[in-house]
Amino acid sequence: MNSAPDYVPAHGLLRGKSVLVTAAAGAGIGFAVARRAAEEGCRALFVSDVHERRLHEAVSAIRETTGLQQVYGQVCDVSKEEQVQALVSAAHAQLDGIDVLINNAGLGTSRRVADMSDDEWNMVIDVTLGGTFRMTRAALRVMQPRGRGVIVNNASVLGWRAQVEQAHYAAAKAGVMALTRCAAMEAAEYGIRINAVAPSIAIHAFLKKSASQELLDQLASREAFGRGAEPWEVANVMVFLASDYSSYMTGETVSVSSQHA
Repeated sequence: MNSAPDYVPAHGLLRGKSVLVTAAAGAGIGFAVARRAAEEGCRALFVSDVHERRLHEAVSAIRETTGLQQVYGQVCDVSKEEQVQALVSAAHAQLDGIDVLINNAGLGTSRRVADMSDDEWNMVIDVTLGGTFRMTRAALRVMQPRGRGVIVNNASVLGWRAQVEQAHYAAAKAGVMALTRCAAMEAAEYGIRINAVAPSIAIHAFLKKSASQELLDQLASREAFGRGAEPWEVANVMVFLASDYSSYMTGETVSVSSQHA
């Protein structure tokens, strides 16, 4: 198994931008991309999560490790429209306009189709796909009058591939990909770009709580490098899509994987 590479130094990819990230608390991709955005020179950062204590800890950690003091947080459950509206309104006002939205919020469980309840199906779809839709809709309403903006969605290679006990999550992530393509076509006339990443497996503390070590080892063994991605490796690609370096890309889903999609 190859070891993870050294952390990549910042290159100022988001210098002067304002950034909003959902599900940014904890140790996963959301926190990694929020921290990376601060390191890459964003002028202000707004983060959200459903866990209030971890959210405040994330805000403090980003301020301390990156030196960016314009870091703000607000609790938000993306399955609740009123909370989404409150988050986007607060971020738009605090940041003096949202330049970048990173839709990271999602929810997954493991269940075979024959054993899955309507409630479990609907919960995963509503947070993972519905939440991305609600955040995108709210962001477009404040980005379109400004004539600019970038949205980056977090999809998954399961939007393309099959895996047992993941029908609901895979369906939601395939929906995120389709939403990305269609919304991008509508947003282009306003100068707004919408793209997505599709990670295969990124190892972090929350994933270890929701999946067995045996399954994680099995999934990692299928990767060309023999390991799962570090959350910051996925975050780097999201930052690229959020930056002006990807100015001609919209409606695309980039596989962040060491194997073929």
